[in-house]
Formats: sequence, C-alpha cells, structure tokens
Amino acid sequence: MDKRGGKLVTIFGGSGFIGTQLTQELARRGYRIRVAVRRPDLAGHVRMFGFPGQIQPVQANLRYPESVKAAVAGSDVVINLVGILFEKGKQRFRALQTQGAKYVAEAAKAAGAERLIHMSAIGADENSPSAYARSKALGEAEVFKAFPDAIVIRPSLVFGQDDGFFNLFGFIARTFPIMPLIHGDTRFQPVYVSDVARAYALAVEGAVKPGKIYELGGPDIETMREIIARVLEETRRKRPVLPVPAGLAKMGASVMSSLPKPLLTPDQVIQLGIDNVVSEEAVRQKRTFAAFGIEPTGMDAVLPGYMWRFRKHGEFDRFGMPDARQH
Repeated sequence: MDKRGGKLVTIFGGSGFIGTQLTQELARRGYRIRVAVRRPDLAGHVRMFGFPGQIQPVQANLRYPESVKAAVAGSDVVINLVGILFEKGKQRFRALQTQGAKYVAEAAKAAGAERLIHMSAIGADENSPSAYARSKALGEAEVFKAFPDAIVIRPSLVFGQDDGFFNLFGFIARTFPIMPLIHGDTRFQPVYVSDVARAYALAVEGAVKPGKIYELGGPDIETMREIIARVLEETRRKRPVLPVPAGLAKMGASVMSSLPKPLLTPDQVIQLGIDNVVSEEAVRQKRTFAAFGIEPTGMDAVLPGYMWRFRKHGEFDRFGMPDARQH
C-alpha cells in the first residue's frame, strides 16, 4: 500500500468550494481524510470522492475548542480552510478567522500533528481598513504563535465552476440592465481553484519549507474594470458599465447586509479598493507557485467552461449557435 494510505488528514471546511477540490486531490493521492464541518449531515457528498471509509465527515465548530480538539485527534496533518466573506449572527470574522485559527493551531500542536497548513488571503494586514483582512492577519499571527512550523497559504481571488465571484457577476450581467463598477482600477490576480488545491496537497507532502507564508496568484493581473469587461464578453451581454462611488456603494451594501446572503457588504466595498496581487517580496523570495513547481492556469482556459450558463441561450450559446450574439 502507498505509505500515504495510513496518514490521516483533517480538513476544517473540507466540504466548501476549495475544500471539495482539495478533498478529491488528497483522496486520489491515497490519504485518509476527516472532513470537519459544522453540519456533517450536509457534507455526505464528499464520501463519493474516495473508496468506502476513506473520507469521513465529522462535526466541528471553530467557536468551540473542544469540538476542534476532537476533530484533530490522531491526525498526521491538519488543514484549516475555514473563512467567511461576511458576518452574520455568531459567525464573526474575529471568532472564526482569528480565534478559530488559534484553536485549530493549538489543537494540532497538542495532537502532535506533523504539519499544519492554514489558509489566509492575499491582503491580510493587521492595519487594513477591512475587518476581514485584519482578522486574517491576526489569525496568521495566532497560528505561528501556537505552531511555529505552520505553512500559511494566501491565495488571491479564487475562480472555478462554483466560485462566488465570477458567478455573481455573471448573474448580475444576466439579471440587471447595468453592470455596476466599484473601484475600477483595483488590481486582482485570479487563481484557479484546482491549482490552489494542488498546492495544498503538495504542502501536505512536504514539498515546501515550513514556517513561511506563500502567496498564490494566477498568470493574469487585471483591474476590476477589465474583469467586468471579461464577464460581459464571456456572458455575451451588452450592458452599460456604471461606475459607482465607494460611498454610495457602501450605503447600498449596508442595506443589503440585512439579507441572509447579501450580494455585497460595506467591508467588501473596502476590500474591492485594495489591490489583491502577489507581493514583490513573495515573488523575489519564490514564496509563490514557483515554490510548488506549479505553472498556474489562466482565466481564458477555464471561464468559458462555466460562464456560458449566463448567456441568453445557455448551453446552446456554448456551442456557438449562428444567431447567438451579444444581447
């Protein structure tokens, strides 16, 4: 049997967008996987990614350290992917992305785990005007305090079939008569979810040095204005692009924040105004995909595979109907 077959990897947030990809990647590599989530009854789909008994959903809530300890017990590797894009109820940035990160790191250290791999985000900064970014940076500090040899990975904007970014703007392009543009000059470096999952899997296998922060960005750097233009091109929609001042955007986002799943929050408006690209220091020190030996995938190779859903004729536009033009 592959020597990896006996190793147990616990993934907090393993049933989410990135977690699902990583669970599949590790299952193919022969690891046993424990998927730690708040609602394991809703994570049964991850079992199908491996052979019977290879993948096991378990209950854990990062706000309760005892549940974290129980989920980590016996693990060789611990991965924390948990993060939230907006606050709602008891799900707060500090509670999950700072305090929760601390609980996972302390539990991994106490359990004698060989490795801890923590997901942060490009833009994490204790002095950021964004509460999300501050909580991410504070979480990194707590992780290294409890587990000095941890590996922290900061991806840029992650895209893929079930992403929450391009699908959101595709929905807006299909539904609304205009395309709002907030902070049009902000730069992003979108990264493909499969590349991110592969990087995490390689980190599990010890391919990169511990105790460091790695930044992952794709091969394309585009402004928000260019990304909106790309969305309109991929969805074959003609929509006037309306620049929205940040102050006005925050007012609208404040109203939307009361929704169960808001399209935009005031903190996200702030985040949209901050460049989200790999730092020059990380490039210089090769704390990027270069450390993993991965050539990142560009948006051109992936977006057409799922953005066709927002075209007027859907899948028929995908295959190039003669009358399928921009609408």
